[in-house]
Amino acid sequence: MRFSTGSAAADSRDDFARARRQAQRARVAGRLLGRPGEVDILVPFDEVIAALGRRGERRLGLVAIALDTIVGSVDRLRGFDRRFRPTSELSRTRFERIAQVVRTCGEVPPIDVYRVGEAHFVRDGHHRVAVARAMGWSTVDAYVTEILTEVGASRDLTVADLPFKSHERLFWERVPLNRADRSAIVLSDPWDYGDLAEAVEAWGFRHLQAVAEFLDRRATAQVWFAEEYQPTVRLLRETGLHPGGSDAEAYLRLSAERYRLLRSHEWRPDVIDRLRAEHGSDDRLARTDPPRTGSADEDRA
Repeated sequence: MRFSTGSAAADSRDDFARARRQAQRARVAGRLLGRPGEVDILVPFDEVIAALGRRGERRLGLVAIALDTIVGSVDRLRGFDRRFRPTSELSRTRFERIAQVVRTCGEVPPIDVYRVGEAHFVRDGHHRVAVARAMGWSTVDAYVTEILTEVGASRDLTVADLPFKSHERLFWERVPLNRADRSAIVLSDPWDYGDLAEAVEAWGFRHLQAVAEFLDRRATAQVWFAEEYQPTVRLLRETGLHPGGSDAEAYLRLSAERYRLLRSHEWRPDVIDRLRAEHGSDDRLARTDPPRTGSADEDRA
């Protein structure tokens, strides 16, 4: 609880004025630091779900949630920044009324939120969140409905992240790996998701031609991961060709280089030698014959 003068009405006015000043200072500081404006605005729930892909929902009941995890709203709400500080006078009356209740009885009714990953989005209780933050609270009681999505979200999610998340979601639709394996695919450039999806689909087509057997997308993705991706990543590490970055970035880059230089989809010894010559490697590494990457069309060559 903030400093009290003994008058709940006067203190609630001070609460609003202080929160309003904090919002103004934060906005000015953001401009001076060159921080993108979307970092400081509430994240729209509907845009988040469109980007992440909805799979279902479940009710979790009454839960104490951290105020720092509340990043957005179901409504196209104006008048608050991302930390629910008032950005105009529009919310003053309701804010002060709730602040008086909090200062009088020390609590407010639970809010209602959606949970997406680690982030929460307010359905009902925007002013209660604003007052709780102004009072310095760290948690608030909330009725939580968890929305299950194809792609997760952290508490640091911003509007600027949504295009990246959309690329990631589309990748998992095209390459539906088991969730246990998805953590192995990490890309920093959103456009790489499209390039990798194209590479997986091309590999899958060659594999289907070789085995003369139909596999759906899910089965193709799992075979690619087990017989192509994982062995290739091991190969790049063993031969000193891993260029740094994530394993998925290394796979994408070196596979493209392999085809550019030799028009080959195989990891033969001459391919390894050519890539070594082009990109260099640690000569201290043992020169060993590369393991087979397990593609069925190569086994039949």
